[in-house]
Amino acid sequence: MAAAARVLHEQGVERTTLADIAREADVPVGNVYYYFKTKDELVRAALDEHTAHLDELTARLDQLPDPRDRLKALVEAWVGQRDVAARYGCPTGTLAAELGKRGEGTLDSEAGAVIRRLLEWAARQFREMRLSGADDPDDLALSLVSGYQGMSLLANALRDPGVMTREGARLLTWLDSLR
Repeated sequence: MAAAARVLHEQGVERTTLADIAREADVPVGNVYYYFKTKDELVRAALDEHTAHLDELTARLDQLPDPRDRLKALVEAWVGQRDVAARYGCPTGTLAAELGKRGEGTLDSEAGAVIRRLLEWAARQFREMRLSGADDPDDLALSLVSGYQGMSLLANALRDPGVMTREGARLLTWLDSLR
């Protein structure tokens, strides 16, 4: 599943073959065919891998005592992946965008569910911060994740990891400004 997620991220759904996955996983291609009969099954496995990675990351962040620190650590984790983002974009975001262009299936909504899971986690952090004013935690979460998706997209389009560094610093300043 990790090999599937990695190759789909690097090559995209349409360019990836089961043989590519087998080569990356260092297994015979027959093994891949045994577990994944179709490319859609392979994409689902990659989405499961993205979900598992997100759950692992948020579980680690949940160990931090302060919700603002959790959100800041999330941004720092994103910036830590700046070289990958500059080369390939956000793993889940690029997959969701690619799947959204397909005319059939439900995989696009399944990719959206992974992003929604991140939005829900971020909104919980904003709720715990008990911010004064009219800022809605769901809207704040949307702004945060939109900032990440935007900086990933631009870092990738410009092939400039510095975009992630600069925009990540801007997100950290924004988080600190919320009272």
